[in-house]
Amino acid sequence: MAMQLEESDPGQLSALYDSGINVKKRIISLYVNLAELKSFIQLNQTGFKKATKKYDKVCNRDIRKNYMDKVVNPSYPFRESTIGTLDEHIKEIEQTYADVVTKGDLALGRRELRLHLREHVVWERNTVWREMIGIERKAQAANFGLRQTLLGNNNDPSQARLQGDHEESKTKEFETPVGRYRLPRWMVSSTFLTLVVILTTFAVLLMVPIMKKPEQQNCLAMLVLVSLLWATEAIPLFVTSLLVPFLVVVLRIMRSETQPHTRLDSVAATKAVFAAMWTPVIMLLLGGFTIAAALSKYHIAKMMATFVLSKAGTRARTVLITNMFVAMFLSMWISNVAAPVLCFSIIQPILRNLPADSNMSKALILGIALASNIGGAASPIASPQNIIALQNMHPGPSWGIWFFIALPVCIITILLIWLLLLISFKPGRGTTIVPIRRMKDKLNGVQYFIIFVTLATIVLWCVSHQLQDTFGDMGVIAIIPLVLFFGTGILTKEDFNNFLWTIIILAAGGLSLGKAVSSSGLLHTIAKSITEGVSDFSVYGWGEYEQPHPNLLVMGGALMCSAAMGLPTSGFPNMTAIMMEVPETGVRYLRVRHFLTRGVPSSILAGLTIVTLGYGLMVAAGL
Repeated sequence: MAMQLEESDPGQLSALYDSGINVKKRIISLYVNLAELKSFIQLNQTGFKKATKKYDKVCNRDIRKNYMDKVVNPSYPFRESTIGTLDEHIKEIEQTYADVVTKGDLALGRRELRLHLREHVVWERNTVWREMIGIERKAQAANFGLRQTLLGNNNDPSQARLQGDHEESKTKEFETPVGRYRLPRWMVSSTFLTLVVILTTFAVLLMVPIMKKPEQQNCLAMLVLVSLLWATEAIPLFVTSLLVPFLVVVLRIMRSETQPHTRLDSVAATKAVFAAMWTPVIMLLLGGFTIAAALSKYHIAKMMATFVLSKAGTRARTVLITNMFVAMFLSMWISNVAAPVLCFSIIQPILRNLPADSNMSKALILGIALASNIGGAASPIASPQNIIALQNMHPGPSWGIWFFIALPVCIITILLIWLLLLISFKPGRGTTIVPIRRMKDKLNGVQYFIIFVTLATIVLWCVSHQLQDTFGDMGVIAIIPLVLFFGTGILTKEDFNNFLWTIIILAAGGLSLGKAVSSSGLLHTIAKSITEGVSDFSVYGWGEYEQPHPNLLVMGGALMCSAAMGLPTSGFPNMTAIMMEVPETGVRYLRVRHFLTRGVPSSILAGLTIVTLGYGLMVAAGL
């Protein structure tokens, strides 16, 4: 028919075609407008819900349900009849489009129409790891505690180029007796000079024979190189970790497990070192990250924290110690990396109502940071050093033994730090504290499921030794929350990508370094030398042991790592605390001197607690 019409009257066919195109455009336009109107209604209804929820939270009221039922929902746009009428019009448009465009195929017509709609606006929940990424970027922008990379731009705000400034030369000129010379600026930077010194030391250690066996000599050189790179941060920490397996293979550091020990070739060493990097310990770390993400994304951790803090009252000393213990408790389960981020968000109402220079603000922020550091020792998943310690303890302690040793040490240490902060800051003077109000939201099914899985996982970790024949290792148990939370959609692929993978790589590098030092025989050689030198000493000074106690030394070292908190760069909690700013002025609450004058004494107090109370508990536990 179309061909006949084209032959008889080409102009009429063209007009019909243009008319059909116009009808299609008008149908699409009407469909999009109706869909946007429906979305606008939904968006406003959600806005009313969130606004009333925020009002209830800030003003400690309970108007949300009553206001929504009596004011918002009865309004014309939000009535069910209105939404029903709108849906009927949308169906009519879909049917018309199908008749005109898709030859009556309603499903195809609906699919084509939906291609013209924009994605629905939603409020996404943040996990604590996404917030940590934001804090790390903020720290990098402030260039705080981070050495400038070799070829990277200077991110120091004080050195930022402003409008009208001349571009800084990329070279630096030197006057010498034989003339002037220009060098790239990176060649005269402190980072480059540090790298030169470190690499020179590495080369000297490779060439100067200190150890009898070449694999031990190479391992010593690598150990010094990696330690210096980690200590100076001349290159990022995780990059240094990635350097470990490369050096282990190239320098042929690893030996065979069976006697007589022979140096492994590159192929065998590659398999061995990468097997050491991915162990059940890494899965345990991932399991801890997963639990932390779920508890923060669905506000379970915040609900628990605000419930406890709402009971603290308005006395400065009570508020301070309560916040410190909440930070310690959260560090046990969501790691000491995530806990301060959550705690600092909870205390914002208190900080907003205190003067910018208030000692209470400083004591509160510093107290949370120091308590989070100490909380990093409270459970095996609280910090990376605990996980590495578990890998190096044979037999590994159960969670019950860890709690038996660590919890009393952490509690006593936090009480001592609290007294130190009270004496040094005197936060109670002229301080008016706004009480924290607990979240009144009722737990839903998803939150109950998260709590059940979390508690079940923790219980299995606690009895992992009794279930060793079933699960083999705690790392296998850590797969349970990974599968259940990501498999059900509670956590998404983006949440997985937001994990702190730099910490995981750092831990993997540490594990491979430990394996290399052990496999090369360097560990045995050094241990033998130390044993001969201290053979007449007692472990503590008042008694001698017939049997060695390596687990006591390993766990004591792990606890001491959590006690190191004297500088702003001593750990993630301190880094997060030093970046806390007064919103109105952008001025930081804390200065480096606050960490030196309170953090260093706190580290000493923690260390003394570990070598006294902690030592006694470790001996009592049979380590």
